[in-house]
Amino acid sequence: MTAEYRHVPVMLAEVLAELDPQVGEVVCDCTLGGAGHTVELARRVAPDGLSIGIDQDDMALAAATERLAREVPEASTLLLKGNFGDLDELLVQAEVPGVDCFLFDLGVSSPQLDIPERGFSYHEDAPLDMRMNSGNHTQTAAEVVNTYNEADLARILRVYGDERHAARIARGIVERRSKAPIETTLQLVDVIKAAIPAAARRSGGHPARRTFQALRIEVNHELDVLDRGLRAAVRWANPGGRICVISYHSLEDRIVKHVFSELSQGCTCPPDLPVCVCGHVPIVNVRTRKPLVASDEEVAANPRSRSALMRVAVRLDASAEGPKVS
Repeated sequence: MTAEYRHVPVMLAEVLAELDPQVGEVVCDCTLGGAGHTVELARRVAPDGLSIGIDQDDMALAAATERLAREVPEASTLLLKGNFGDLDELLVQAEVPGVDCFLFDLGVSSPQLDIPERGFSYHEDAPLDMRMNSGNHTQTAAEVVNTYNEADLARILRVYGDERHAARIARGIVERRSKAPIETTLQLVDVIKAAIPAAARRSGGHPARRTFQALRIEVNHELDVLDRGLRAAVRWANPGGRICVISYHSLEDRIVKHVFSELSQGCTCPPDLPVCVCGHVPIVNVRTRKPLVASDEEVAANPRSRSALMRVAVRLDASAEGPKVS
């Protein structure tokens, strides 16, 4: 199974340049996957540093364990099963006082897309699942599709998928499930294709792409998890610690931008006040005012990097009293 877990690390050169891991530092890849990024991070902090990897997927953890042992045997590594939304608990488990480099490579990994039975792909027939970790989540995409009312389905598709035909697709789902439950990926694809006008299906990629993205986000509560995980990373970052986030659609990038912007703000008092009464001081310095993107060469070699957006922040000296990172 692990042999099937392939992982092409997105924007690897940019990740290494921005995080700049040094020998002896602690690095944490919050989205381990097949360890494509982690191998290179571990290599740079070895032999005295520690490389932590987090993933909620057993297959990813098994593949990463094997790869790290084979390619970076000199590195000290600690792989933890969990979701980065629970970063506080996971790092307490790791028993580290702080972290120098955090990496979040968001979105569904290539193997989860490529292995049909995971239910993420609209190209292969499989049960409508889409859970990143079936052990932690009981709700599947099939349950969302077959139980949410039409208005909620339309809202999810519109907000999480930016689907312009959200109302038509939601109506089509409700009509189809009234005859029989929608249980597989290709059954849902048929509903989507029937709902979208033929002219619109001829451009913009696969007609089911946005709907599947929206359902995946809803099933896994991805946006709430991202906000929680980012704030935890800032809390755990050592002074000068770097936090790098690669997102793949505007909703994710908006959350990253908002959290970094909020935590980089200083005094918010009116300018006519003689002294500061708000007590706000910057916690991070945002290094990327605009997100970095993959090079043309990388996009040609790895099309999944086309939509990648990278933002980076640096933890400021924690010696000054500042606001609570909530």
